[in-house]
Amino acid sequence: MAHHASALKQIRHSARGRLRNKSHRSGLKTEVKGFRQKLDSKDVDGARKELSSTLSLIDHKAALGIIHKNTASRYKSRLTKALNKATAAK
Repeated sequence: MAHHASALKQIRHSARGRLRNKSHRSGLKTEVKGFRQKLDSKDVDGARKELSSTLSLIDHKAALGIIHKNTASRYKSRLTKALNKATAAK
């Protein structure tokens, strides 16, 4: 445990940031999960409409530093591929 005042303050600061990041990451996971559920339920049109908002949210979280930009690109690529695959199967 830290003893210096500045170190204690840094611990408090890190804890607040960790909670904020956790909230952002949870919202992102929820959005992606909703998109995948639409694909799984064969609602391709609904998934296509939701894709743009999901990709926009992924970009926003990458800009905030919640996820790395390469991770964001990977998510976007995989979601787009999944939609294209579902569209082709339809």
